[in-house]
Amino acid sequence: MPDADTPSRRGLVILYTGNGKGKTTAALGLVMRAWGHGLRCCVIQFIKSERGRWGETRAAERMGIAWHALGAGFTWQSENLEHDRARAQEGWTLAQTEILSGNHDLIVLDEFTYPLRYGWLDAGEVVAWLRDHRPPEMHLVITGRDAVDELMALSDLVTEMCAIKHPYDTGLAAQRGIEF
Repeated sequence: MPDADTPSRRGLVILYTGNGKGKTTAALGLVMRAWGHGLRCCVIQFIKSERGRWGETRAAERMGIAWHALGAGFTWQSENLEHDRARAQEGWTLAQTEILSGNHDLIVLDEFTYPLRYGWLDAGEVVAWLRDHRPPEMHLVITGRDAVDELMALSDLVTEMCAIKHPYDTGLAAQRGIEF
């Protein structure tokens, strides 16, 4: 078995999906682990508002991790879906640029399943592009509910988060440091 510090490695496509909490949290845990080993990380968020000052964005600033939030917030409550579609397409263009830049060892496409599921981006075209253009040593982490079959087939590791119990179900609001 090769040593973990061997420079030649194969990048993985990792998908966190499902209706349970923890998809972004798991992805950010990988970012922390990778950053701790000196890997260059980038996070691109497709739904979360660019104006958000979440705990993770504050930490990323302090750590010097490239971070891009391109969403308008909760898309399913949007009154301007065309704007949301355009933002998702802008996010995909940015993701392609960052993937090709050679500046990152690990990239997270947070909540990327939604633009694919909503048809804002063509899933077949996206997966074909990733298959043809992602550098073989780059790790790519994708999060979001309802992952499309093409994305599942591309992935080396798929974890489905399953909701069993959540404090929100009992009326407890999201808490700083836990949900945001």
